Amino acid sequence: MAKSPNQNLPPTNRLLAALPKKEYRSLQPELTPVTLAFGEVLYEQGDTLRHVYFPNDSVISLLAAVPERAAIEVGMVGNEGMAGLSVFMAIDKASTRGLVKGEGSAFRMKAATLRRISNHASSLHTILHRYAYSLVTQISQSSACNRFHTADARFARWLLMTSDRRSSNEVRLTQDFLSKLVGTRRESVSKAACALQKEKLISYSRGAITILNRPGLEEVSCTCYAIIRESDNL
Repeated sequence: MAKSPNQNLPPTNRLLAALPKKEYRSLQPELTPVTLAFGEVLYEQGDTLRHVYFPNDSVISLLAAVPERAAIEVGMVGNEGMAGLSVFMAIDKASTRGLVKGEGSAFRMKAATLRRISNHASSLHTILHRYAYSLVTQISQSSACNRFHTADARFARWLLMTSDRRSSNEVRLTQDFLSKLVGTRRESVSKAACALQKEKLISYSRGAITILNRPGLEEVSCTCYAIIRESDNL
């Protein structure tokens, strides 16, 4: 993780951008701009959270694991949210692993600072409450999706959600990494990617995925994507 020089740029994180200008300016001294690297682990499941992260164009995967099983993605955080939300709820233990799956910039804040400020900053307090609802919706809907929907539909949903949070049609990911995130075998991911590429909805080469036809990809995706997207915009 490297510090970024972009402290004075307007935030592209939607939670921070939604704050009144005066309130955001008061937060700025507590926000450290950082660059998150692909594959970087920000915290492990069970760790004490020392910082929270407000992504701008980076994406953080929330992974849960059980003994003798590979970790599976249960949620993701991009420019619509904050990683480390349990701190806001007075819980300083991480219930998931925070893994960077989309490199880019973010703002980092000390966990103790967020707890202190959110108790007094009424707008931030309200915004984080609303985001908590959005994240719960995402996690619960994704869990149902992973259980009941086809690999093709889940893959399409996952690509669309990641693209939304990066504000980009470019997604960098290897097949092996992706299979861990969507909870299916590598062969199933490869088959789904080939099917979408054959339909000219995406291009996929050497870990680089580009969405070519978003409306078409939305048609392949299950209804879970629309439900999650709606909750993101509350």
